[in-house]
Formats: sequence, C-alpha cells, structure tokens
Amino acid sequence: MPAPLVKQNAGNSLDLVDIKEIHGNVVVLKDGSLRQIVMVAGVNFALKSDAEQTLIVQAYQNFLNSIDFPLQIIVHSRKVNIDAYIATLVHRKENEPSPLLQSQIDEYVSFIREFIEKNAIMEKSFLVVVPFYPSGGSIAGTTQAASGIFSSLFGTKKPAPAPGTVPKTNEDADRIFKENTEQLTQRASQIINGIMGIGLDASVLENQELIELFYNFYNPQTVERGTVVSPQNPK
Repeated sequence: MPAPLVKQNAGNSLDLVDIKEIHGNVVVLKDGSLRQIVMVAGVNFALKSDAEQTLIVQAYQNFLNSIDFPLQIIVHSRKVNIDAYIATLVHRKENEPSPLLQSQIDEYVSFIREFIEKNAIMEKSFLVVVPFYPSGGSIAGTTQAASGIFSSLFGTKKPAPAPGTVPKTNEDADRIFKENTEQLTQRASQIINGIMGIGLDASVLENQELIELFYNFYNPQTVERGTVVSPQNPK
C-alpha cells in the first residue's frame, strides 16, 4: 500500500512579489528602494533611411552616455487579445441598416478570426525602469545576473538601513518618501528628455497603469493584453 502523501507547507504567493506598494506613481519595493517606469513609443527602425538610422544610433549613444545612475531597459512581448475589437465589429453590424455593409462586416470578422488562428499577433512594450535607492541602499543587485522577467525588472538586493534613516513617525515616513520621490522624479524627467531627444515619445506610468502592467506580468495566462496607455495614444 503506497505511503500517504505528506502535505507540505505552501508559502504565500505574495512572498514571490518584490512589490510592497504602488503610491504616487512610484513602485515601492520590499527592500525600501523606489522605481518609476517610463513607457516608450516604438519606432520602425528598418524603414528609416541610412542617414536617419545613423542619427538615431548616435542620439541613443549620447543618451546612454548622459546617464550617471543605473537603469533597466525592458522589451516585453505579449500576444494581443482582439476579442474586444471583434465585439465592437459585431455591435457595429447589429446597428448597421445596410444589408451590404452587414455582409461585409461578417466577411471581415471571419477573415480576422481565421487569420488569428493561424498567426499570433504580438505587441511589444518598451519600458525603462528608473531606480532610486534611499540612504543606506545598495545598487549591487542591478549589476547581478538575474533570471526571469521580475528579477530583471527589479534586480534588488536588501540593504541595511543607514543610521538615522529609519523614520520614527508617520510624518517622518511621509517626509522621507516625498524627498526620495522628488529625486526619483528628477531622474525620470532626465530619462524622458533624453528619449525625446532621440525622437521618441515617452511618459511615466501612473498608479492605475502600473497596477495593470504588473497584473498582466503576473497573470500571463489570464490576461493576454492589458489596457496600459501607450505614449503613442495618450489619454
């Protein structure tokens, strides 16, 4: 008779998430360090002329040389879910009085569905993660080789707090957070200005956009595409 299975203590899934909270358009990690995430609009580099490509590469090189703090650049690919788009077409057909246009919408919807079955449509997101380590923090984690998108995204190492940096009251904690956020925002503004100098649009993700972004990251099977606003399609 086989031995009974021993139930092992399962850890809390939240222990695998490095995020402590999202507040003021800032991602606060469990080690106390802060992140702002800049979403960058893409560009079809292959369609540019040789002269334009050279200018873009030189501008990108100058941008990187102007940065005196660590940052992370992430290219994330995700399969596009077009269910909402098809539902819009179906709704349009139901409100279309012309039988000819109704027939054309039906044909178009059938074409889209057949195409998606044979070809996965992918969407790329371009993100720049801007970090800030409060006094006593460490940037060692950003230079360590990491596996997985979340380790790559955060790349943190728990620091030992410096003497006198531990807040004693909620007012102290709010003041320190505000001061640190101001410095982080200055870094993010520098990144945005540098990216725009290349000729690309960029914007800092806000609270709701950050929540949707990380929900999509941590639920790839449930959500194929989130609703994060692209710099190409601002609110």
